Amino acid sequence: MSEVEERSRFERMKVEVVSGGTQAEEPPAEADRTTKIVGIASWIGLFAVLAFVSPWILVFVVGLAVSIILHELGHFWTARKSGMKATQFFLGFGPRVWSTHRNGVEYGLRAIPLGGFVKIIGMTNLDEVPENDEAVTYRQASYPRRMWVITAGSVMHMIIAVILITLIYSAWGRVEETGEVTLARIVPESPADQAGFEPDDVVLSVDGTSVETSDEFRALLAEAQPGTEHTFVVRRGSEELTLTATLVQHPDVDDKVQGFLGVGSTSIDRVETSFGEAVTSGTRDLATGVGQAVTGVAKVINPVNVWGHLIGTNDDPTSRPGTIVGAAKISDDFGEYDGWAGILTLLAMVNVSVGVFNMFPLLPLDGGHAAIATYERIRYGRSRKRLADVGKLMPVAAMCVMLLAFMFLTGLYLDTLGS
Repeated sequence: MSEVEERSRFERMKVEVVSGGTQAEEPPAEADRTTKIVGIASWIGLFAVLAFVSPWILVFVVGLAVSIILHELGHFWTARKSGMKATQFFLGFGPRVWSTHRNGVEYGLRAIPLGGFVKIIGMTNLDEVPENDEAVTYRQASYPRRMWVITAGSVMHMIIAVILITLIYSAWGRVEETGEVTLARIVPESPADQAGFEPDDVVLSVDGTSVETSDEFRALLAEAQPGTEHTFVVRRGSEELTLTATLVQHPDVDDKVQGFLGVGSTSIDRVETSFGEAVTSGTRDLATGVGQAVTGVAKVINPVNVWGHLIGTNDDPTSRPGTIVGAAKISDDFGEYDGWAGILTLLAMVNVSVGVFNMFPLLPLDGGHAAIATYERIRYGRSRKRLADVGKLMPVAAMCVMLLAFMFLTGLYLDTLGS
C-alpha cells in the first residue's frame, strides 16, 4: 500500500471515529457472496448457540438487540424530524451482509453483531459532504436540535427502562419486604433439620418475639449461644407449628462463640402493585438507578480501578468493567431465579447503565458530541458558520478509544477467564 493510500485510510478512519458510520462515497449495492454467507452464518450461529446454552440468555440477547435498534431509531427519527440527512441505518459493524436502499437511506445488517449505528451526514467539521447537502448536516442545525438528536439514543434507553419496569411491577410486583420471614433452605443434619424445619416455612416468632424481616430473625439468632434451646412458631401452609431446636457452635466460625441453627431465610419477594403504583414506584426506582449508574460508570472508566481488577488488587464489583458475555451469564441466573420478571429487570438495568454511559463526554460516545455542540454554542453563540476544529481533539479521542478498548478487553477477560 502506498503512503498516499495509507494516509487516505488514516484520514477516513479519523472521521469514522468521531462521526460514526462509513465514509465510503459510493457504497456497494450489496455484499459479495462470501461475505453474505459468512455474515449470515455468524448471526444465525450466534443465536443458535445461545438457544442451546440457555433460552434465558437468548431472550436477553434478543432484548439487547431490540434495545440497540431502538437506540439508533431514536437518533434516526429525531434527525429526520430535525431536517438532517441520515444516509445509513445498520445493525452490527464491519462488512455488509445485507442492505436495501429506500428514500435515500441504506438499511441493513453487518457481519459483526456488536452494536449498530445511524450515519447522519456532517457530524463534525471533518466530515466531508457535497456542498448542496450542507444545509441538512448535523453541524448546521441549531443547538437545541443537535442536542435533541444526540441525546435521543440515551433517552430511548430510559424510555425502554421505564416501560419494562412498569410492566414488571404491574404483572409480577415490586421486590420489597413482605413482612414475613420465609425459610429458603435447611442445612442437612443441622439443628433446624433435626427439629423438623422445612423449606418455605414462615417463621412467626422466636421465643415469643415476633419477627417480620430476615434482619430481625438473624439478629435474634446472632445473640443466641451454642447449647441453648429456642422455641420457634412457624406457619406451614395453613397450619401453625411450634418447633424446638438446640443451637450448636457455628461450623464456619473459629474466632468466637456463635450459635448456629442451619437455615437460610428471606423476607423479600415480589409484592403485587397497581398500575398507578407501578408507574410511580418504577420511575422513582429508576431515578435512583440513574444516580447509581452515574457513580458506577465514573468508577469503571477510571483506568486505575480497571487495572486493579486485571491484576487482582481490586475486588470492588461496582468498579468492574463488564461485557455482553458477563451480562449473558448473569441473565441465565436471573431467568432461572425469577423467570421473565428477572430477565426484563436485567434488561431495564442494562438500558439505564448504557444510557448513562453513552452520555459521558468522551468521543466517540454521544456525550462527546453533546459536549462539542455545547462548546460551540458557548464559544460562537448562535453562529452556524463557526465550528470547533475536531481534528485538534483527535489525540483526546484516540485516548478515549484506547480507554474504551482497555475496559472492553479487561471486562472480556474477567467475564471469560477471570474469577
